[in-house]
Amino acid sequence: MAMLGRLRPPRRMFRRPRHALSVAVSFTFLLGCSAQQADLPADANAVVERVVDGDTIHVSIDGRSETVRLIGIDTPETKKPDTPVECFGPEASARLAELLPPGTPVRLERDIDSRDKYRRLLAYVHREPDDLFINAVLIDEGLARPYPFEPNTTYADQFTAAAEIARTNGIGLWSACTDTATP
Repeated sequence: MAMLGRLRPPRRMFRRPRHALSVAVSFTFLLGCSAQQADLPADANAVVERVVDGDTIHVSIDGRSETVRLIGIDTPETKKPDTPVECFGPEASARLAELLPPGTPVRLERDIDSRDKYRRLLAYVHREPDDLFINAVLIDEGLARPYPFEPNTTYADQFTAAAEIARTNGIGLWSACTDTATP
C-alpha cells in the first residue's frame, strides 16, 4: 500500500500546468476583450451593425449580434409582413440610418423589461461619444410617435411632450400623414 502512494506524482505537479493554462487562457480572453473595448468610447456597450427600420437596429455586443427595438417610440412601418409601407416610414428609416451608420458605438439604456415578445432587446439608444439620445431625436424631428412599452416608461412624459411640440409645429409625419393620431 505504501508503494502505491509513491508511484503517484505529487499533486502540485498537476496544479502548475493547469494553473498556467488557466492564466494563459484568461489573459488571452482579457486581451481580446480589452482590444475590443478599447475601440469604444467609455460609456458605449454596443456597436451598430445595421438599421432594420425606423425603430429597430442590429448591434454587436461583445461579438454577439442582437436585435434592438428602440423603446418608447413607434415609427411608421416599412418592413412589417403583410403591411403596406406607411406614410413617413422610409424617411424615419433613412434618418435612423443617417444617425447610426454601421460601426457607430452606442450605449444601450435598459428599462424594466429587457426583451419583448419577439425576443428583441428593448433599449433607449444613446450615440457615443456625443451621447445623442436617438429615441428623443426621432420624436423631436416628427419621425416617431410616443409608444409606451409598459412597464418601460422612464421617458414617456418627455416623449409625449416632444411629440406634442412636433405636432403643433407640423414637423415631419405630423404634417405629411393624414392618418396620424395625436400623441
